[in-house]
Amino acid sequence: MPPAPTDPRHDGSGAEAALLSIPTDAEIRALHERHAPTREAFDQVYGHSLIVCALAEQLVPRSPVPVDAALVRAGSLLHDIGVYRLYRDGTLDHREYIRHGVLGHDLLREEGLPEELCRFCSCHTGMGVTRDDVTRQGLPIPVADYVPATPEEELVMFADKFHTKSTPPAFVSPATFAARVARFGEDKVTRFENLRATLGDPDLLTLSARYGQRIK
Repeated sequence: MPPAPTDPRHDGSGAEAALLSIPTDAEIRALHERHAPTREAFDQVYGHSLIVCALAEQLVPRSPVPVDAALVRAGSLLHDIGVYRLYRDGTLDHREYIRHGVLGHDLLREEGLPEELCRFCSCHTGMGVTRDDVTRQGLPIPVADYVPATPEEELVMFADKFHTKSTPPAFVSPATFAARVARFGEDKVTRFENLRATLGDPDLLTLSARYGQRIK
């Protein structure tokens, strides 16, 4: 299990986020443990979430507009929790994977978490899934726009692109992700490159060495 990055609220920051009733790191971990169907699933999903959090926290200081660092942290740690609902008899249903975002949104809503946190689940997939994407591709999710609407949501979505829960898990280079997302349209590549120009690339070499995972 990757080590947890430092919680900024421990040194007195994150006051704004507290107004949103954001759960603590321990509460978020407990949510993962309660919903994970197996220890392997927990290690895969929560481990990935910790790494996305580390990636996002590198990017927070580079944002051209103010962002709530505590909200980014919580969103990073919760964004993939819906993956647990795709396990069938201990096996992940990859065919339905596109649904993990909306499933996570529903899960957090059922847990009583605020919409500001639920949206990190439904609005982080790819470079954002639009209503047109849903209808054109026949995706098995309600027809709607699942696109980041805040700087915090956009930052978590972007950070998520640099790590994969593959077996074994790995970091993803900008070139590798750009090649992957190109099949969904040049507009997706353009949005990714625009975010790179704004936020820069995270330091994958340092994180790769820290977590002992290769870069694809």
